[in-house]
Amino acid sequence: MTGATMRGKSDWNAGYTARMDAWKADRCGQKAEWRTRRKSGQRGAEEMGPPNGFAMLPWLLMGMGAFSNLLQGKTPNPWIGGIGLLVFNSLYISVVFRAFQKEAREAPSTRWLLVAMTAVTCGLAIGYGGSWLLFFPLLGLAVGSVVRGRRLGPTVLGLSALAGVIAGVRDGWGAVNVAYGTFISGMVTAAILALSETVRELRDTRQELARTAVEKERLRFSRDLHDLLGHTLSVIVVKSEAARRLAPRDMDAAIIQITDIESVGRQALTEIREAVTGYREGSLATELDRARSALTAAGIEPVVRQSGPPLEPQTAALLGWVVREAVTNAIRHSGAAHCEITLEGAPDRVRLTITDDGRGSPVDDAVPTLGGTGLKGLTERLSASGGSLAAGPSPRGGFRVRAELPVDAPQEQQREQQQERQAEPEQRAEPAQVE
Repeated sequence: MTGATMRGKSDWNAGYTARMDAWKADRCGQKAEWRTRRKSGQRGAEEMGPPNGFAMLPWLLMGMGAFSNLLQGKTPNPWIGGIGLLVFNSLYISVVFRAFQKEAREAPSTRWLLVAMTAVTCGLAIGYGGSWLLFFPLLGLAVGSVVRGRRLGPTVLGLSALAGVIAGVRDGWGAVNVAYGTFISGMVTAAILALSETVRELRDTRQELARTAVEKERLRFSRDLHDLLGHTLSVIVVKSEAARRLAPRDMDAAIIQITDIESVGRQALTEIREAVTGYREGSLATELDRARSALTAAGIEPVVRQSGPPLEPQTAALLGWVVREAVTNAIRHSGAAHCEITLEGAPDRVRLTITDDGRGSPVDDAVPTLGGTGLKGLTERLSASGGSLAAGPSPRGGFRVRAELPVDAPQEQQREQQQERQAEPEQRAEPAQVE
């Protein structure tokens, strides 16, 4: 045996051992969880309802009377009875295992198996009577496990009537019990299995809602992180460049810029912590002050105009995000000398316009990175509150960002955010805490 073969065999053995160890560890964990739940009297949703066709097999013991008659020789033509018993049991097992898979349950072949079961049951009941009539309740179980919807009632009623007629011919008044047992077995089985399927669908829906909540939380966090850090880092870079230029000529002015950098960094750290917890509320006035400072440090003359009544906190917070993003783009990409920020308020709507006199194409650089962030993220935020965002070249040259919001629109978004925070899904994305 060559060295390569020996090494390959050794690697295979090592991989097999690792897989077996992982499987054993997983099984031990599942058993421990199951024991804990059983001791505490709790059951998981996945344990409710019949998990598969094995739960229907014990009912075959209802045919033990007929089997006993065969063994004791009380049944005429025992070979025919034995073959019929074997065929019935085989069909029953096949049908009930198909009942727990929707595709197999609704397949035409399953319907034909039920027809064959009905024919065999009728033949055995007519030919032998007595304990062989108990195959009708078993047939009702099979029908109840397969048939759903509006066809269930007529099908079970028809089968019960058929069982009553045949049992009446063979067993007289005992037909009432056979017909009643057939009806109850079919309807109760259908109700239990329908409830089990409903529980399973609810569990799947809950898991899907949990996954959706996690995705929304991740999107919110990534969007907030982009909006926070994009603006903050741009301000830090601009002020650092200003401090570097001022240091050789005016150390006091450079120290002022460095102090501003420290203040911006501390504020950014606080905002990131608030974004992580999901309770950050922006302030339009604060963002306008920061915009003036950042534009001035970048050599862009800011002009801010405000008119109209005071805004609701949520409306001001959304417009604060627009100011932050638009000013960041102007500092990074426009090369402008002037930037004008105009806020116009009315009783029903408020409009915010940010215009610069730069190259007029900052959005060209931003578009490739949009995907729930940047201007696209702002558009999604405003659309969710009934507003709109438009960005493009200004008729007078440069670039313009315009946002409009209904005055009371953010209230609905606030309610949705509060509902998401209270949902507490099973699978929660927990971003790392920023220290």
